[in-house]
Amino acid sequence: MVRGERITIKQVASAAGVSTQTVSRVVNLRPDVAPETRQRVMEVIERLDYHPSALARSLIQKRSYTLGVVTAGLRFIGPSRTLSGIAEKAEELGFALLLSELPEFNAQNCELVLRFFLARHVDGILWAVPEVRDNRDWVHDLLPTLPVPIIFLTMEPRDGLSSVSIDNQYGGFIATQHLLSQGYRRICHISGPLDWWEARQRKLGWEKALELHKLPVLEEQSVEGTWSSSSGERAMRKLLQQCPDLDAVFVANDQMALGALQDCHRERLAIPDHLGVVGFDGISESAYYSPPLSTVDQDQAEMGACAVTELVQFIEKTYQKEEPGEPSSIVMKPRLIIRESSSRLERVN
Repeated sequence: MVRGERITIKQVASAAGVSTQTVSRVVNLRPDVAPETRQRVMEVIERLDYHPSALARSLIQKRSYTLGVVTAGLRFIGPSRTLSGIAEKAEELGFALLLSELPEFNAQNCELVLRFFLARHVDGILWAVPEVRDNRDWVHDLLPTLPVPIIFLTMEPRDGLSSVSIDNQYGGFIATQHLLSQGYRRICHISGPLDWWEARQRKLGWEKALELHKLPVLEEQSVEGTWSSSSGERAMRKLLQQCPDLDAVFVANDQMALGALQDCHRERLAIPDHLGVVGFDGISESAYYSPPLSTVDQDQAEMGACAVTELVQFIEKTYQKEEPGEPSSIVMKPRLIIRESSSRLERVN
């Protein structure tokens, strides 16, 4: 054999004593192959160092095995965690990714992005940009003409659209409920930017928990941040001025909670004895804050993986000429991680 010559599927089939269709079934993990035949073909593939041609497969099956992914703000923790989950699951299922990062979260140049993906014959699209202001207004105009399936991540569920998101309202609710269970009653909130759907939902969860316990929800009990640690510090300082009798704060993300803790330390407020703090996101660093931060853990990597699984199932049904079913919304429940920053009763006991 000439050095560098590419092994073909016909050579593998000949060496294994089977048809090229059988080799194809083995490579594509089809179940309709006898175990002993599968083992023999796999041994030949390994011995000959055969690498299937993705291009040839695409040409034969008239599909690209590629997913388009639209994202924004990859410098932030949330979008990067989501993309990690998308990439891992796509590789597991045999799909490549074509990535397009929007310049900002509320970018409106969506038609150009869709054309970019369609020109490269992607099999489906994952829209992994958080819902901010009016950055979903294009959906009703462009979606009816889109020839490939699309799934949205991190957005309010809507009829006729497939989406995967975290139950942010539930997360805000369980965070506040936990603080109430620890005996805190004057609980304030540092929200994310309220033009974000996620931030509004987390704030709503905080409000509902207080209302359930017949506690007032006053305007001065909430300050809006920007997701950054520095904005959390500023917001905490403002809350201490507006509500000097506060005894706890639910912060809409862990990064802002870090800034809030910094301001509390500066003011010599003992945490959790004088003031309880709960964050949101469940970033790994939150376990090493001082004190370790209680947080609502949203598994963004799992959300990304779930969206890929749903999209690929839709694609496969379409190519097998099966009824793909109606678009649906999957809402994943976050979980509360309790640490020292809010465990007042446990410390007393």
